[in-house]
Amino acid sequence: MPDDPPSYSSFHGTTILAVRKGDQIAVAGDGQVTLQNAIMKHSARKVRRIHDNQVIVGFAGATADAMSLFEKLEGKLQEHNGNLARAAVELAKLWRTDKVLRHLQALLIAVSSDRMLLISGNGDVIEPDDCVLSIGSGATCAQAAAMALLRHSTLDAEALAREAMNIAASIDIYTNDRLVIETIQTSQAD
Repeated sequence: MPDDPPSYSSFHGTTILAVRKGDQIAVAGDGQVTLQNAIMKHSARKVRRIHDNQVIVGFAGATADAMSLFEKLEGKLQEHNGNLARAAVELAKLWRTDKVLRHLQALLIAVSSDRMLLISGNGDVIEPDDCVLSIGSGATCAQAAAMALLRHSTLDAEALAREAMNIAASIDIYTNDRLVIETIQTSQAD
């Protein structure tokens, strides 16, 4: 059905990973952009800070659509005094019901000092149980690597995200190792 929002793994050409460990959350994104079966760019920036650097967002999907969603999320954050959970729910509701927005082809991960959320056009706002979130074509590879590293290494969140993304890049053909990683201090340790 063409009007259905995309699934979490339907985007090719990117991997975004968020990992919480100790007092830090790291959000990593690869830089590869593909168009059909060709690599068009190696160093795209798919992870950004918004709302006075208090929220980190990463996207999988169409860039223009993601930029539109970043702006909407920024507006919702301002409306709700920086409350990421409330802003995400309001964005997801708007995204699902608006005639124009519901056709946007993107998924978002958004993190603040106290939240890690996946936001979709299906109306989903998902907070993980296990301190790891991932979207995009290499999501499963990155998530599996991050979960193993969380259990069996002493790496901090940033180093752990970097290593997990490098593992994903070695497996998923739509993910490269030119990473952008942003970190934020948490208000709580795990």
